[in-house]
Amino acid sequence: MATVLLVNGAATPPGRLSAAIEFAAESARTAGASADILSLSDTVLDICDGRPDDKYSAATQDAVGRMIAADAVLFGAPVYRASYPGVLKNLLDLAPVKALQVKPVGILAVGGSPHHYLGVESQMKDVLQWFGALVAPTNCYVTGGDFKDGQLASEGARKDLAALVTTLLTLAKLDKASLGPIPLAARYT
Repeated sequence: MATVLLVNGAATPPGRLSAAIEFAAESARTAGASADILSLSDTVLDICDGRPDDKYSAATQDAVGRMIAADAVLFGAPVYRASYPGVLKNLLDLAPVKALQVKPVGILAVGGSPHHYLGVESQMKDVLQWFGALVAPTNCYVTGGDFKDGQLASEGARKDLAALVTTLLTLAKLDKASLGPIPLAARYT
């Protein structure tokens, strides 16, 4: 059974992004996968400062270990100043290349309006490609209008997010050994 790690990249208490992540987790379970949710509002990570991996706290090592162990990762991020939050960037900075190398990865962004629909995706793709991640060809962007009573209610948004989860599970079935070359970052670590 494939495991999808769903990262809630918000530093704030649960809200719309949490509801969307919960929906994505249920979509993964419905498709026969295991869903593991890592919420950065509940997980205190050390600041990446270049120390050896084994010198970080147990919570930090656990978060990175869950990313390494997952078969696919869905990163969820609220739009903060036309980008993704620093807590999510910190998690990515803590991760070794092997955590995401040739791993299916999707991006879910939540914004107040459609105005920043590419902000998170375009900026995260650069970082994810540095890892050599297998980034889904299309990602999901939802706005406040897609929610009702705290739940992801828009049929279109639900369909898009379920399709992204299905894409990640499909990509997880690929023979990773046949995909290459290795990312430049892996050659120097």
